[in-house]
Amino acid sequence: VPPSTLRKEELHSPPPPPRGRCLLSSASSSISIAVMPITIVHCWSAPRSRSTALLYSFEARGCDTIALDEPLYRRWLQEKRGTNGIGRPYEEELLGGEAPDDEDAANAFRWEREKKCLNQRVFEAVQTLVDRGETEGGCVFLKQITKFSYLFDFATNFERESAGGDAGRWRRKCLELFADHDVVHRHVLLIRDPVAILSSWTGKSGTVHNNNTHPDEIGITKLMEIYSEVLGASMSGSDTHEPVVIDSDDLAWDPRSTLEGLCDSLGLGYTESMLKWEPGPHDCDGPWAKWWYSDVWESDGWDLDNGIGHSRTQKYRTVPPSLVSCIRMSTPAYDFLSTLTASYRKRAIATPPSGRLYEDPRNENVLVFVGTPSATSRRGKGRIVPREMAAISPFDSSVQGGDATWEGIRVYHGRIFHLKEHLDRLFRSARALGFENTHSREEVKDAIFRVLAANGMRDGAHMRLTLTRGQKCTSSMNPLFNCYGTTLIILPEWKPTEGATTYDNTAGISLVTAGAARRSMPGVIDNKIHHNNMLQNILPKIQANNAGCADSLMLDDEGFVAETNATNLFLVRYTSMDGVDTDDRSSYVLVTPSADACLPGITRATVLVLADELGIKAEVRRVSLSEFYSADEVFTTGTMGELTPVVEIDGRPIGWTGSKRGAVTSLLQSAYKDAVANRLDWSTEIPAFS
Repeated sequence: VPPSTLRKEELHSPPPPPRGRCLLSSASSSISIAVMPITIVHCWSAPRSRSTALLYSFEARGCDTIALDEPLYRRWLQEKRGTNGIGRPYEEELLGGEAPDDEDAANAFRWEREKKCLNQRVFEAVQTLVDRGETEGGCVFLKQITKFSYLFDFATNFERESAGGDAGRWRRKCLELFADHDVVHRHVLLIRDPVAILSSWTGKSGTVHNNNTHPDEIGITKLMEIYSEVLGASMSGSDTHEPVVIDSDDLAWDPRSTLEGLCDSLGLGYTESMLKWEPGPHDCDGPWAKWWYSDVWESDGWDLDNGIGHSRTQKYRTVPPSLVSCIRMSTPAYDFLSTLTASYRKRAIATPPSGRLYEDPRNENVLVFVGTPSATSRRGKGRIVPREMAAISPFDSSVQGGDATWEGIRVYHGRIFHLKEHLDRLFRSARALGFENTHSREEVKDAIFRVLAANGMRDGAHMRLTLTRGQKCTSSMNPLFNCYGTTLIILPEWKPTEGATTYDNTAGISLVTAGAARRSMPGVIDNKIHHNNMLQNILPKIQANNAGCADSLMLDDEGFVAETNATNLFLVRYTSMDGVDTDDRSSYVLVTPSADACLPGITRATVLVLADELGIKAEVRRVSLSEFYSADEVFTTGTMGELTPVVEIDGRPIGWTGSKRGAVTSLLQSAYKDAVANRLDWSTEIPAFS
């Protein structure tokens, strides 16, 4: 909370006492009574998610932790057996609480133990920790399967009461016990890729659940319900914290770091003992373990190089067609929950030039538009989604062949600058590429306004519009297989005209001439089509990065200057070597390369209009590289960065100004900013947001 939002007395109030200390005050003294901090961890997962391995990890912490294996299983089976194909080969024994005749007598306690409700088992676990006198605190770890969640009250963190059951009585006993100790409930969602879960569904354990694919058996989608329940409880002012989400594959890939992070999130100390456990059955196992846990029993812990520590070969499994519908249902939940994991937050493996992933922190939560057009038979399927959930099909033409056109558009002062011109060029490019079943102009404008409103963007923003040929029904370069209409993507960001992702419009930039890469003439590919085949731009940009320059200056096939890899180019030539008087329009001339081998940019056209209005002579012609070397001023133009001075090309300083912005460049920059602010006929007003 920012200090400015706190009352004066809150700014100077003492911090709360640490967990495990209870301060009692009286008129004459203050005494300190030690109480035990206990964390009750409810770990929810779908089956086949390495939940038993995590159970063993917590059991291996030692005497400060008690692990409970699916304490709601018996009640769930009691209520669900015989419905939706649910059944177990051991159900009669489990429900009766008596071991099968062929069971080892030493395991009889496991069957008897299951007759207790979750609340009783939690009470006994906490009481055991208290009796052990672990003054540093303790942990009760409950392995919970998502399909049991309807039996759990997330508002109170206890098993729900049932007719004839004793959950209510044991809940009251828990509350009495907890009143003397510092007890906190935490919820962990252990997720795993649904394909990995479901592809093993019909493996060796498939006969235990009769290969039943009913959602009540699989329960992956229940993870979203649990997340919502826990989050809601945490927001309602209860003692519940937000859930912690970890990916089972992170446990297998990097168990130490993942367990360290999990313990830290739960307020528990990490111990190296969590990485190893004894092979074979464990005391915490439910009586069903021998039907399900054989793989984990073969292990002796997490292998720091290869997940669970036992020798095994990679399994390449077929997903039965009967499970594909479950994958369709489950994937959205997994995709969302995976964005809440620590590994997702740390997924970047390189550092951008600014040193920060998001130059503006608001961009982390930006909303994006993706969708197809309306048609006579249906409405458009465009929607607004968070950036991490925005996606297009791998069958989309932009993925298959860079088959798309795009525009960059700026938002200033509640208006979109040159929206008409940008949309004109977008649709001309789409027509030149032969797109069919395209979005209408009104659909694109409506989508723009919708996504800007969703993000609350009225100033200081930049949009990247991409219109692809659309999704294909099969992998092919042939447009005849594009059956779904074009795909529109609108990516808005908070982006200043000067910054880490743009340029320095005061100090200027340096350019290096591109080597092998040249701007093609229309006989190869016409750059007047604003297409997404960007390798011709990216390779020169890499060269500029390696040379420590902002961009590459690009030549055409005959060696004349075309543009940079990202912007158009202008030079200024003074008529006198003595300098320039900007008020004397005859003392300088503006020159820009003809658009034979470059995109005729909208900002370029704007500068030419402004120059004409200011009485500045302008030439549009072929320009050699030596003319740029000997120019008195050089600047670039583009929608994202506006007008940017160039102070050096190939290590050569530009002009006689000591490598700084020239007077004519400054004059045109001011004229451009004035046009942005005041030429309302050059921009489109953004509707009011509600």
